[in-house]
Amino acid sequence: MRGQRTERLVRLAAKFMLAPSKLVSLTELAGKFNVSKTVISDDVEVINSAMTAEGFGHMQVDRGRSGGARFIPLCTGENRTKILQGIAEKLTDPDRYLPGGLIYYSDLIFNPEIALSLGYAISSLFEGCRPDVVMTSEVKGIPVAMFSAYAMGVPLAVCRFRNRPSDGSAVGVHYPSANGDVKTMYIGTRQLKRGCRVLIVDDFMRGGSTAAGMLLMAKQFDAEVVGIGIFIASEEPEIKAVPTYRSLLTLSHKEGKATLFMSPDK
Repeated sequence: MRGQRTERLVRLAAKFMLAPSKLVSLTELAGKFNVSKTVISDDVEVINSAMTAEGFGHMQVDRGRSGGARFIPLCTGENRTKILQGIAEKLTDPDRYLPGGLIYYSDLIFNPEIALSLGYAISSLFEGCRPDVVMTSEVKGIPVAMFSAYAMGVPLAVCRFRNRPSDGSAVGVHYPSANGDVKTMYIGTRQLKRGCRVLIVDDFMRGGSTAAGMLLMAKQFDAEVVGIGIFIASEEPEIKAVPTYRSLLTLSHKEGKATLFMSPDK
């Protein structure tokens, strides 16, 4: 019996973790494992205790006859500090400095393990916002936004800077860039539903023009933007093109030296 329960706990934990934020019926699980719903509920409590102790998420249970449970990924403050300090240390290598005050980080965000941790960290910043979709812009915003959407159990919508026939019919918006040029971005009309709740996620923000363009795009669909999450935000300029945002790291340039530090929680 002990061996059977151990196997069931492992299989249950795997099922919840492979589909974050997705509600799984306890009644269906009880039928699958040929045990009572009470037994499954007890198993969920054991899994919840283990996940909470490890600091990477918790189980949320919906009570009732047709209730279920879901795994909510979370990045605790302690884990977030550990992850971001490690990334900031890597990014302060002088070999990563690029012209224009930029830093090379593509190798990190295109690493699935790191992108997953960043996605969990951003989703934790917006816990309770309950978006229907995560929106980002191509190309480097995609990995972090994809794992943010994965953690929240919602789809990803990608704004492109060139309309592609494979996207079907699309909506385009014009927005001003930081240097005064006017740019255009597009999104397929099938990617956003009118009136949906949108979380904007991007890899980098300097003046905020790209994020502002995505705000305009959401407006075309009468969508409600529930937040803007950024991996790295530049300290300058202080005034951005978007009213509010939250970032994981802040890039500062002082005395000709680039430094990265954890963004203050706000």
